[in-house]
Amino acid sequence: MIKNQKGFTLIELLVVVLIIGILAAMAMPQYFKAVERSRMTEAVTLLGNIAQSQQRKYLQINKYATNYKGLDVAPKGASGTLYYTKGNVTTGAGGNGFGITISGTTFTGGKATAKRYGGSASATLQYDYELERYYANTGTKCTGKDSAGNGAALCADFCGIDDLAATGSCCSDGSSTIAGSNCDTPTDGN
Repeated sequence: MIKNQKGFTLIELLVVVLIIGILAAMAMPQYFKAVERSRMTEAVTLLGNIAQSQQRKYLQINKYATNYKGLDVAPKGASGTLYYTKGNVTTGAGGNGFGITISGTTFTGGKATAKRYGGSASATLQYDYELERYYANTGTKCTGKDSAGNGAALCADFCGIDDLAATGSCCSDGSSTIAGSNCDTPTDGN
């Protein structure tokens, strides 16, 4: 009686592993981009909350708060003008999030800026970009900061456009920015 010797050869197994590796290599960049988009969405939400809080502060005292302690939505541990969303709230050490800065006290000059942060000053990021939201406006400006262009590509995706203009930034409504643009007209004048 002859035994049935069915099975896979080493070559067949190597081909299957190679195909799985190629498919994984094609999928990983899209996965990393999706993760970064979720981080970006979190930062846009934080900037919107800060802008709304600053608008309430402006109605109370006719100027914006100069630090996080003056806001009704101040994150836990935030006291100055800079707050890190991950890691140490004052230094950003050990985190991989955003450094969110509030600045300006005038109606047209007040803004919050979210800069992507890699946990240390020497950290290199795959997607390096900055989000900016003026308190009196509804739009968010995205600017790519890395030389590889990954941040610019992510900003273009965020704004819903194919490519960024020569300025390297765009607005959340899909328009390109020009020098001095703050992505919208004020929601209320003074």
